[in-house]
Amino acid sequence: MSAATAVAPPTGRHIHWMRWLIFVLVIAVLVAAANLLGWNIIPWFESLWDTLSSISIGYLIGGAVFKTLQTTAVAFAWYSIVKYAYREVSFLPVLACYAASVALNGFLPENLGTLVLLIMLTTLIAGATFMGILAGYAVEKIFFVLIGAFPYLYLFLTVGGSFDQKFGFVKKHPWGTAVLLIGGALLIFLLARMLWPKVLKWWAQAKEGGQILVHPGAYFGRVFLPSAISWCAGLGVIAVFLAAYSIPVTFHTLMRIVAGNSIANVTSATPGGAGVNQAFNVASLKGVTSAQNATAYSVAQQLFTTAWNILFAIVLLCWAFGWTGGKQLVESSYTQAKEKQAEHRAAKKAKKDAEAASAGA
Repeated sequence: MSAATAVAPPTGRHIHWMRWLIFVLVIAVLVAAANLLGWNIIPWFESLWDTLSSISIGYLIGGAVFKTLQTTAVAFAWYSIVKYAYREVSFLPVLACYAASVALNGFLPENLGTLVLLIMLTTLIAGATFMGILAGYAVEKIFFVLIGAFPYLYLFLTVGGSFDQKFGFVKKHPWGTAVLLIGGALLIFLLARMLWPKVLKWWAQAKEGGQILVHPGAYFGRVFLPSAISWCAGLGVIAVFLAAYSIPVTFHTLMRIVAGNSIANVTSATPGGAGVNQAFNVASLKGVTSAQNATAYSVAQQLFTTAWNILFAIVLLCWAFGWTGGKQLVESSYTQAKEKQAEHRAAKKAKKDAEAASAGA
């Protein structure tokens, strides 16, 4: 007993100081990010401190490792895409830009960080055009579009009675379903035919960004595979925080959370899906753990990954461009992204107003 007592205090002090070091670093980089983008950080950091102080340091380290792997793997896919398109590209700047976009998406609405990434890459890469980088974004998303359907398909096939519950109308109204499907297919065909000249014009401008698709081996080895690794690392992040709150980690539970998060990301307009993700996580974990524990898990995971993404991005931006260079790149790209977003909204509103005026006449 005395030996155990003698060993315990140093271990506790070690963990205590490691936590202090982590939190001090997080404070420094988050304050820097807040000053850069005008983000009110005090209430957010108070919640972060309260939430993470109750989690073992081992879980935090595990979450950071998986999150870093998740970001780095997608950044490598991006690097491979732009490397085949524009040749003279280095990995570190691409990694820094992608890490910055992930961090920005944690607290900017409507995934504005992704638009910032496209502008940063267009700015940094010699000869790159926005349409070419946008085409590269489409190439990078191929795996995630395909894998995005898997959680829904898995739940559909494994949850008893799901077909009768969700698609019972197919049995009750077969002719109506047939008309709906055929009419929908015809509408898609007519729209594609009408838009085809614009598609050809867009492809002529953007095909440079999809050059890696001409090399299937390179695409699968340097884009598809890293994307798969990133997706699995994302499951690892979820599993770590589930375990931190003593929630059973099973494949079925992971798929329920992934599907819920996917819906939340599509339907949410809040920064980082705050609030919406928590609601879907609680619903996904119904019957697995209490609503209170599910909320604590969801909040801890979102707060920690947001803080870690910001820390990782600032370190990489300083490493790749220096503090001043990184700050200028993010500021200018963020300003351009907001301008592009405003232009898109204005054009969309003008189109709606024109259609309404035409219908009224």
